[in-house]
Amino acid sequence: MIIPPFLKENDKIRIVAPAGKIKKEFVESGVKWLRSQCYNVVLGNHVLDEYNMFAGKDEDRLNDLQEALDDKEAKAIICARGGYGSVRLIGNLNFTRFLEHPKWIVGFSDITVFHNVLNSLGVVSIHGSMLRHFPKPGAKISESVKSLFFVLERNKPVYETNSDEHNRVGIARGELVGGNLSIVYSLLGTPQELNVKGKILFIEDIGEHLYHTDRMIQSLKQSGKLSQLAGLVVGDFIKMRDNRTAFGMDAYEIISNAVNEYKYPVCFGFPAGHDKRNLALVFGMKWELEVNDFGSSLSIL
Repeated sequence: MIIPPFLKENDKIRIVAPAGKIKKEFVESGVKWLRSQCYNVVLGNHVLDEYNMFAGKDEDRLNDLQEALDDKEAKAIICARGGYGSVRLIGNLNFTRFLEHPKWIVGFSDITVFHNVLNSLGVVSIHGSMLRHFPKPGAKISESVKSLFFVLERNKPVYETNSDEHNRVGIARGELVGGNLSIVYSLLGTPQELNVKGKILFIEDIGEHLYHTDRMIQSLKQSGKLSQLAGLVVGDFIKMRDNRTAFGMDAYEIISNAVNEYKYPVCFGFPAGHDKRNLALVFGMKWELEVNDFGSSLSIL
């Protein structure tokens, strides 16, 4: 896998909004904070556009992202926010110049579309905080943002989590891939379908009905994806739109039940996704997952 150059002072960071629209105040405060950290920040021409639910028309969001991908001086592309819209762009992007000058692409949620594509191209990327979540200049930096720049500046994180009743003990080593479950599921059968064979899969989601969560997990199982894994890391599943009584299982029980027949280690409750703690994960790099009776650890090899 290709690892883009790590960030240093005065490096250029491009900001794009390939999906949902974002409020001006979030963009302004995020850019100010990045500049206060001595980065050269370039804002896409259409980041503040609004077109229905999107940050501008498809062609304008596409042009911003393509320009950022092609920029041989940029060292990172940080997405402003998720939402919906990335899948409308992916078929028209050209990664030729990007592969000549690879750079970090950062985001989560709807940005999972790009993580899937980059994995197929052999380039690592970061599931982590977006501009929307950066602090105002002078404000306290969240653990999530700290973890993102810890990774971007050439550090290898070691994450430890508490034990969970659904965990399954064991040790796994492999590429970390995945992202938002709804996006991973929606790309089955497309050119952007994720290859998970022998890899550690990470999944998270927000605001889904429990029956639909079950549908997505069962689809991954029926497609053979779940049987191919080296390990599974389950992040936040928050604000679910059914209750356990109505469906019979909560999100973690749904996932645990679906992978019960497989022998690889499973970590539940990893702090990444749409909750307050969203620890940065480098997709495409090799990680070690260790799950024991006392908790779990996840570390880059």
